[in-house]
Amino acid sequence: MTDPFSPSPEIAAVVARWLVNYGARRSAAATGLFSRSAALSYVGTDAGEVFGAEAMRQAFAAFTDGQAGLAVEDVAAVGWEAGAVGWAHATYTVHQPEANKRSPMRSSFVLSLEEGIWRIVHFHHSTPTPNIEAMGYESRSLEELASAVSARRLEIAETGIASIMFTDLVDSTPLAAAAGDAAWSRIVREHVGLVTARVEAAGGTLAKSLGDGTLSSFASARAAMGAAAEIQRANAALATEPRLHMRIGLHAGDLVRTVDDVLGGVVNKAARIAAAAAPDEIRVSEATRLMGGDGPGLAFDDSVHAVLKGLEGEHLLHRLLWREPAVEETP
Repeated sequence: MTDPFSPSPEIAAVVARWLVNYGARRSAAATGLFSRSAALSYVGTDAGEVFGAEAMRQAFAAFTDGQAGLAVEDVAAVGWEAGAVGWAHATYTVHQPEANKRSPMRSSFVLSLEEGIWRIVHFHHSTPTPNIEAMGYESRSLEELASAVSARRLEIAETGIASIMFTDLVDSTPLAAAAGDAAWSRIVREHVGLVTARVEAAGGTLAKSLGDGTLSSFASARAAMGAAAEIQRANAALATEPRLHMRIGLHAGDLVRTVDDVLGGVVNKAARIAAAAAPDEIRVSEATRLMGGDGPGLAFDDSVHAVLKGLEGEHLLHRLLWREPAVEETP
């Protein structure tokens, strides 16, 4: 079957420009790109934010003008077109200067070509809420990865305490569809290679990769956390597209000798912690933090008590900071 959609840098540029104008509350520029069609609609992040064409035409400009201005940063938009129909998705960061707060966002768009101009027929904004807050999140790839590994692959399984690390790419399904099978296969191979190199450099073992997820084991909690930080930094430094974002989860504990007990204990909890992380986050259990300590090179914030699916009670999780602190220039 011939793919009817082709990449559209033009649509990507239209969407990126629209997001910047919308954030800056330039309502005329934003509404000027709305379709004339009765199909015009908008879905936002709140439960009540579902609007049709009439509401959009009557109220959107006033709504936009009444909101505080926002800086839309780091827009990464991808577009496609087929004849007079197009669609796009974008990830970006919204900066609220008054509150000095930055929030990750993502949007999808449907566009139509009207009198030679791409106009927005439908758009949807959403916030990639951490699974810790949303609860009940289940990453199938992480579930499958936890089930696929055996105690034989965990070379340190019989030595007692080990630290288990899961990594998982975010939004891999739409990225794979956009890139195509051959390109995505290459991207995943390179990604797993990046993870493997950092795991082995820290003295760990890559026990299993499945799709775009990986499971690794370490004898040291500090080494595991250091490897996780290096993986995030190396991934963030890549200049290639598409930009990849991942979640990482770590848990340290006693690995018993039977396969079932391994999969039901440390490995399973590490998978749940990874599923609870937000894009670009590293989440670690309290046990991992205690074993690794708070020495040089390790810093944590946003400690939360989370319910992890299939596990009793609440579990204290910490966010491991991995971005290098900004260096201030000497005047």
